[in-house]
Amino acid sequence: MHDDDFEADSSQWAFGTDFEDPLAGVDTSIPAGVDPDELARYCLGLADDALIMSQRLAEWCSRAPEMEDDVALANLALDLLGQARLLLARAAAASPGIVPELPEGSPVPPEDALAFFREAGQFRNVRLAEVPNGDFAHVVVRLLLFSVARFEVLERLRLSRDHVLAAVATRGVKELSYHRDWSGRWFLTLARGTQESHRRLLAALDELWVFRGELTAADASVTDVGVDPSTVSAAVDAVLEQVLATSGVERPSKGALAGVGGRFGRDGVHTEHLSLLLAEMQVVARAHPSGRW
Repeated sequence: MHDDDFEADSSQWAFGTDFEDPLAGVDTSIPAGVDPDELARYCLGLADDALIMSQRLAEWCSRAPEMEDDVALANLALDLLGQARLLLARAAAASPGIVPELPEGSPVPPEDALAFFREAGQFRNVRLAEVPNGDFAHVVVRLLLFSVARFEVLERLRLSRDHVLAAVATRGVKELSYHRDWSGRWFLTLARGTQESHRRLLAALDELWVFRGELTAADASVTDVGVDPSTVSAAVDAVLEQVLATSGVERPSKGALAGVGGRFGRDGVHTEHLSLLLAEMQVVARAHPSGRW
């Protein structure tokens, strides 16, 4: 494939410009009193969480213990990818200056430019999302922690004055309700299964619990159209406590993973694993920024 291999045909652009504008028909005006740059920054946090989690879930394709769950994991990844696309498009519409510059004439839409042409330090996802995959218990625990927190945030975000955020949240809570239930049911199954499944579940919980606090940490970028994750901390804890109690699993005693100089994933400080993930996720787009297929 070379950049000039095809005639000009919008249906063949490499990065999806044959798709409808993801924000078509939605009011993208900035609500009164809201700083566009702050709105964009808030959207990036929500978008990057979904994008990176989607990438990790997609890595499970063909590896799940049963075909039904293989399909389920792929669909969970697609749900989050859809949320990420809308939120990245919203961020770009709110503050066009955040979109990376590409060669003149590049067909890459703004949401794809944000996904494929930012460096690791420009991503605002929580570190839980970027941790490499482990075994099946690992994906179950990670998805449970992630989906419970994200559900509570989007549940409240449905009332946002920003029409795009409200629309994304309204659809997202339905998707995340399934994500939460799927991971919760598997958590219970593994906890009450064999000694080996129970051991693996506890090992995954022990490894990932340290990242939980970042999911409900206060976010300084939240505007009055967003939801500060710290306000849902009690609700998230209540759901997790119920799952743990029903499963007969004790709450881990580990504290939260420290940041670097008081900075965390939302501040662009990540583990080394994010750079490796992005290298794989972005390689084709970066090799052919003006590519057509």
